[in-house]
Amino acid sequence: MDWKNAIKQFKLYLKLEKQLSGNSISAYINDVNKLHNFVSSYNEQVLPEQVDTAMIQDFIYRLSDLVSPYTQARLISGLRLFYKFLMLENIVDSNPLDLIESPKLSRKLPDVLSLEEIDRMIAAIDLSKPEGERNRSIIETLYGCGLRVSELVNLKLSDLYFEEGFIKVTGKGDKQRFVPISDYTQKYINIYIKHIRSHQKIDAAFSDILYLNRRGKQLTRVMIFHIIKTLIKKAGIEKNISPHSLRHSFATHLLENGADLRSIQLLLGHESITTTEIYLHLDKQKLHDTLKKYHPRAIE
Repeated sequence: MDWKNAIKQFKLYLKLEKQLSGNSISAYINDVNKLHNFVSSYNEQVLPEQVDTAMIQDFIYRLSDLVSPYTQARLISGLRLFYKFLMLENIVDSNPLDLIESPKLSRKLPDVLSLEEIDRMIAAIDLSKPEGERNRSIIETLYGCGLRVSELVNLKLSDLYFEEGFIKVTGKGDKQRFVPISDYTQKYINIYIKHIRSHQKIDAAFSDILYLNRRGKQLTRVMIFHIIKTLIKKAGIEKNISPHSLRHSFATHLLENGADLRSIQLLLGHESITTTEIYLHLDKQKLHDTLKKYHPRAIE
């Protein structure tokens, strides 16, 4: 099978069988295209089934000085799935990635914002501008519901079930879940809808999308990153903060206040509780305090 057809069939496999999101599919296809370009630079006649472990090792070695260990690990994972697909299709007999080890990664967690820092971010918003109320609503929704950026930008008016106290969220792989939403967060979404959004000229293609830009179109992920970075700078917060930090803060604050991991897992939309355990963290001092408070030897 030539590269063009292999990549086309792989894309269908990711969409229909693995049910991955558009962003994930693009990342996997990009990984395979990088490998294709690499082997083609040496020999344009090399087919996917002719790529062996030595070629893969050479490819990864040449990238090692250009990309981070995290990118290398993701690339290896993507190519491993591609050859797993080719095995399912009986195009190859073995996976050339089986003997390739991913780089060992440290578990790096994003910085957590305190409630006081989140309030400072919101205080830094210029509410005299139309986008001010929108941006306040965005911050409150990210933090109040623990959403991913992709989930926020794709949130629809028809996903808001305020009378029931829930919003419908479309997560990774187009999987949907209902997330409870507080009256506090609802208030700022309603202010944005009634006083800002209702006065905009809205592009018909985005009439059901909740958060819009000045042209009445859907906000992009990049725009959300820009909004957060600008507010962090204005608030004088010296942490490495991204929109994902608000999701992380949401989960961390729930855990610190006594919520159980299973509930947090459902709220975040994690398939595995292991993901939630890695995603969250407890302060080391809190662990010491827990030991001293509850262990009989420590109490004595």
